[in-house]
Amino acid sequence: MADYSTSNPYTGETLCTYERFSPESIDQCIQRAAATNPVWSSTELAHRCRLIRKVGTLLLDRMEALSQLMTAEMGKPISQSRSEIEKCAWVCDFYAENAPHFLSDALIETEASESFISYDPLGTVLAIMPWNFPFWQVLRFAAPTLTAGNTVLLKHAENVSGCALEIEKLFLDAGYPKGCFQVVLANHEAVGNMIGHEVVKAVSLTGSEKAGRAIAETAGKNLKKTVLELGGNNACVVWEDADLENMIAIMLKARMQNNGQSCIAAKRFIVLESIYEEFLNRFSEHLSELKVGDPMKEETEISVMARTDLAEELKNQVQKSLEMGAKLLVGNNQKGAYYEPTIVNDVSSNMPLFREETFGPVAAVIKAGSRQESIDLAADSEFGLGTMIFTQDIEAARKVVSQIPDGALFINEMVQSNPRLPFGGTKNSGYGRELSKEGMMEFVNIKTVFINDKITK
Repeated sequence: MADYSTSNPYTGETLCTYERFSPESIDQCIQRAAATNPVWSSTELAHRCRLIRKVGTLLLDRMEALSQLMTAEMGKPISQSRSEIEKCAWVCDFYAENAPHFLSDALIETEASESFISYDPLGTVLAIMPWNFPFWQVLRFAAPTLTAGNTVLLKHAENVSGCALEIEKLFLDAGYPKGCFQVVLANHEAVGNMIGHEVVKAVSLTGSEKAGRAIAETAGKNLKKTVLELGGNNACVVWEDADLENMIAIMLKARMQNNGQSCIAAKRFIVLESIYEEFLNRFSEHLSELKVGDPMKEETEISVMARTDLAEELKNQVQKSLEMGAKLLVGNNQKGAYYEPTIVNDVSSNMPLFREETFGPVAAVIKAGSRQESIDLAADSEFGLGTMIFTQDIEAARKVVSQIPDGALFINEMVQSNPRLPFGGTKNSGYGRELSKEGMMEFVNIKTVFINDKITK
């Protein structure tokens, strides 16, 4: 099979060369998962919980090496890479602690002698994961899915293949049977064949809307359960009473963390007219203070994007919006994979910066004449991952919850994932949920058991 290489987007250095798996190698992985399924699913839940907790311990033990690998492969500032590893350890501990409660039989009172709901593993689940959070995206799926008794096949983004193989090693070193968690280095055609394989019972994808549609179509033809966490075009709504002095740093982080490469980043800043100029001044001032440079340096807050083509695509979205009448406040310089943190104001609803997902350090600022108009603009999107509102009028914000058709609404805080809360979107942002109890329930068979012991002879 063809070779491919990973490279450091900051230095351009080639990191490693890999060989994609042959169809025979992929089939061996699938058959190994199938053989492991009955053994793993019958393993005591307490033991499965001990193993996922061990994974969390190993993540912390290996934090520095894993963080440096992540930063080298996709350019995330090293401090943020360490935070990602810590969050992965948290999700492991969360499911180790809560899985026994989540998976316990639910007793239901009916006319039966006994009736209850049992939560059984589905079997082998295929995970297709992106590069932007190369450890977190995998662990937040794998921790509940494996602990529920399923086995996992991971097709990771090629540019973070090193991260993928280190995750596989984590599970093996923690004591998981060899067929529980396997990385498959495969192309898109091979993935389609894997979805159709009888051993694979379900698919979880985090990726683009385009990828989601393709995977959903293939899975649908094969009647396979899917969870899709796709793109986002999150609105950050700023009302006239927002505490900019204390909240502007949160708003900036909501756009610029991970070099702006996050599906839940604030991408459209919808600001009421009376506070619009003050917002632009404060936001641009804080933006200018961000430390830009080598992602391996401790002080760096913004660095390169993961690939040059991604920076070029972002540049094109900005340029088209400027040609349609938007105004450049700061930034918009690109060199290779580096894209300068950028603010574009006077954006209107017909422009790419409003309608499309922008996956990089660009803040699009839109003026709203009233609170209601700001909510209408926030909801005017084909995506539905999350919205944030900044205001001191909490009661008024509560009243618009039902007008936000997204998977999440955060008030005076940036949208973020949290093991204790369900995470997922609506509309073109996909369907299904990850994390919390809801995430664990996605890949179990919710089985009704009805027992009648009053047999008449």
